[in-house]
Amino acid sequence: MKNKMWKAMGLLGILASLSGTPQIEVKAAEIAVETSTTLYAKMDMPVSVREAADKSGTALSQAGEGQTYEVVESPRDGWIKIKTPEGEGYIQSSAATLIEKTQEKVDKSVMQRQKIVDYALQFVGGRYVYGGVNPKTGVDCSGFTSYVLRNAAGVSLSHSSRSQAGEGRSVSYEDARAGDLVFYGKNGSINHVALYMGDGRVVHASTEKTGIIVTNVMYRKPVKFVRVLN
Repeated sequence: MKNKMWKAMGLLGILASLSGTPQIEVKAAEIAVETSTTLYAKMDMPVSVREAADKSGTALSQAGEGQTYEVVESPRDGWIKIKTPEGEGYIQSSAATLIEKTQEKVDKSVMQRQKIVDYALQFVGGRYVYGGVNPKTGVDCSGFTSYVLRNAAGVSLSHSSRSQAGEGRSVSYEDARAGDLVFYGKNGSINHVALYMGDGRVVHASTEKTGIIVTNVMYRKPVKFVRVLN
């Protein structure tokens, strides 16, 4: 058995920004894919499945020609350990052909988080309006995060950055993932929230002058990272 993790980088696209402002290139979050390879033994002839790797060992069952069994131990000294409905046992290597089957499994939570980021990015360039709750017509920072998470993930949040800071569990910057919330403040009081994109970036309804933009997460010093997703 072999397990390995690989990461595929993709391009979300190039976001159109406000007139006179250079375009912003935003890369997708890393998509984690687990690749597992399983070894099988396909029987070339009928053979006894034995309790031990020994011709004189007790026969547990019979493996018929053409049947396929999962290999649980690598071939050694002319024997293969396989898994059968009657239990695990050994067959002679010469009686079977080994076949590798590879499967890929995408981390669905990563895909969900990227979907949230993609959804949020479509509003870049939109207006900041204090008290606004819809990025299509104008929205403030907490209105933006609550709108995105409600529509992209079905998560309900208060329309207040201070309240949102208490509606999930705190995580460290090192553990922050795309879709988490980043909070900023002054003199111990939280006054702004952004959506973390991963790769050290956030998307947020910033100010009336800039509107909804993408910036470095450290454009101000974050005071808290919160996870509201599973």
